[in-house]
Amino acid sequence: MRKALTKQELHNLAMNHVGKDLEKRGFEFIAVNSKLKRHPQFVCIDANKQYFFVIVKAVLLPDNANNYDVIWMESFKKHAREKNAKVLYAGVGLGNPEGEDLPVYLNEEYLIEYNGIQVIETNLN
Repeated sequence: MRKALTKQELHNLAMNHVGKDLEKRGFEFIAVNSKLKRHPQFVCIDANKQYFFVIVKAVLLPDNANNYDVIWMESFKKHAREKNAKVLYAGVGLGNPEGEDLPVYLNEEYLIEYNGIQVIETNLN
């Protein structure tokens, strides 16, 4: 029997993809938080010991994973500045290859749209 992934499971799937990308880019993980609506999902450092807060957002296709709440992001950027961290955003679109009105099922193929990690400028306007 097919089991549709929950929002939390979709989020975890997106985090797995982003985490592998961060590893390939040489980031070291300081903390990981996979709970929905808890930010950041990853706290990382690079080779220069610069801290990065990474936000992961999973959406169902055909929604655009690159869109985020700009007003909320401003408050998060303020938090990052206070911690001397940079902000990275990773939107991940997930879907069922059999149709966009179908859920993503456990242990079945799925579509993924991932355009990589975006740097969110934290400078004051």
